[in-house]
Amino acid sequence: MKDTKQTKSIGEFWVCAELAMRGWDPALTRDGVARTDILAINAEDSRQISIQVKTTTAGNWPLNIRRIGLAQQNSEWFVLVKVDKATHDIRGFVVPRNHVIAGTWIGHQSWLTDPEAKSGKRHTDISGARIDIPTFAGYEDRWDLLKEPASSAPVLLPHWQHDNAMLERVGLPEGHPWQQYLPNW
Repeated sequence: MKDTKQTKSIGEFWVCAELAMRGWDPALTRDGVARTDILAINAEDSRQISIQVKTTTAGNWPLNIRRIGLAQQNSEWFVLVKVDKATHDIRGFVVPRNHVIAGTWIGHQSWLTDPEAKSGKRHTDISGARIDIPTFAGYEDRWDLLKEPASSAPVLLPHWQHDNAMLERVGLPEGHPWQQYLPNW
C-alpha cells in the first residue's frame, strides 16, 4: 500500500529546504490548515507568501480545483513536486495559484469536450482532474517567481492552452480573473 503521508512529507520538507536556500524563512503549517502547507517570510524584505504543496510519485497530480479555490491574496503559490523514489530525483514546479486553476481547468475541459474523442468515454468532472508535467513544465525550478506578487508572474502554461481558453467549450472557470482579460503567453 502507498504511504501518501510519507510522500506528502517528502514534498513539504523538500520545498522548505529549497526556500531556505533561497533566503526565505519557511514554516510548515499544521495539518488541517486550508490552502496553505508552508508560510514563508523573505529575509530581505519581510514579504510573506503562502504555499500549497502537491506531491506525486506518479506522472500527474490530482487537482480538485473546486476544493483548491482561486487566490484570495496576491501571495498564494503552489509548488507541484514530482518524486522519483527509485532514483531519489525530485522536481519542483513553482506556480501561482490562479495559474494552477487555469491550467487544470483548460487541460481538463479540453480533454472532456474533445470533439475527436469517442463518445461515452469521458465522464470525469473537474473534481477528478489529473494534470501532467507538460502542463506546468514552464514553471520548473522557477523559484525566482516568488520574489514578485503572484499576479506579476508570466504565464508559462503551454501555448495551446491559450487558444483553448478562448473556445466556448473550454473557457475558464467561473470567477477566474483572466475572464476579464486573457493574458498572452
